Formats: sequence, C-alpha cells, structure tokens
Amino acid sequence: MTSAPTTTIVRRVRPTDAARMRALRLEMLADSPLAFLETVAEAAARPHAEFAARIAGVSRGDHTAQFVADPGGRLVGHAGGTAAPDEPGLTLVYAVYVTPARRGSGLLAALVDEVSAWSRACGRPELMMEVVVGNDRAYRAYQKLGFVDTGVRVPHPRIPRLYELQMRRPA
Repeated sequence: MTSAPTTTIVRRVRPTDAARMRALRLEMLADSPLAFLETVAEAAARPHAEFAARIAGVSRGDHTAQFVADPGGRLVGHAGGTAAPDEPGLTLVYAVYVTPARRGSGLLAALVDEVSAWSRACGRPELMMEVVVGNDRAYRAYQKLGFVDTGVRVPHPRIPRLYELQMRRPA
C-alpha cells in the first residue's frame, strides 16, 4: 500500500503554532548551529510562554514575519523576514531552514517566495540575507533563488573567527 503524497502548505505562522514552532526551532539549532543566533540550550531554556508570545508577535504586522512549511503535522521548514533598521526598502531574511528529509523538494523556494511577497506588500522591494562563509550548500541554494553575493563580509555575531557574506535580490 502506497500513501498519497503529503501536501505542504507554506504560510505565515499563527499563534497556535507556538509548540510546533518551538520543536522546529530546536531541530534547526541542533542541525545547523552556526546558522542561527542562539544555541539549543538557550532556546530550550526559554519558557514556553515567552516563546508563544514571540510567535504571536511575528504572526501579524509588517515589521517582522515568520513563515512555515506545514504538512499538517510536524513543521518542516521556516523562513523569517524583518525590516532593515537602516535601509527602508530592505527586508532582512533570517532563520531559513528546511528539515533534511525535505531539502531539494522546492520548499526553500516556496518559503523565500512568501517572505518576498510579504516584503513587497510592505513596500520593501529588496531582500538581503547573510550566509556563513564556507556554507557552500546554502550559498548555492540561495544563488539558485536569485540571490547575488554582494562581496560584503561581516563578522559572525556569535563566533568571532567566522564571517558571513551578504547576498541580495529583488523581493
């Protein structure tokens, strides 16, 4: 007996997603510790009420938003966007993640497309993201989505010996 393919919906997070988002966040941090700005231990120690409040905050508005890939059970992908503080027309893309079993399935493009559509609707026509120098898999994936390396390198915010490269594209 074969099962039908699961339909995965990519959408903005909802306050009711808090527990599933927490589980995905812990997975993200365990799988790709250099890519995110907190550790598994820091995220796990945060009280659920604080986490739920954070998810509720990004479920609405035009300053910060998070989007998820939802097949109806455990969330399998995430991408966020936030208004750049010093560049009015720019959205910073952050916390992009697709669970390993779903990589290469098109979810990355769908998640970035949702951030892009939200950014345009908010009047920000450009996206920017930072990728750890040496993370060639992510770099190539973002190139395929139209991001271009700007040549700008910035220190990693948590690990001084590492650098991140900035990539941009139209929203």
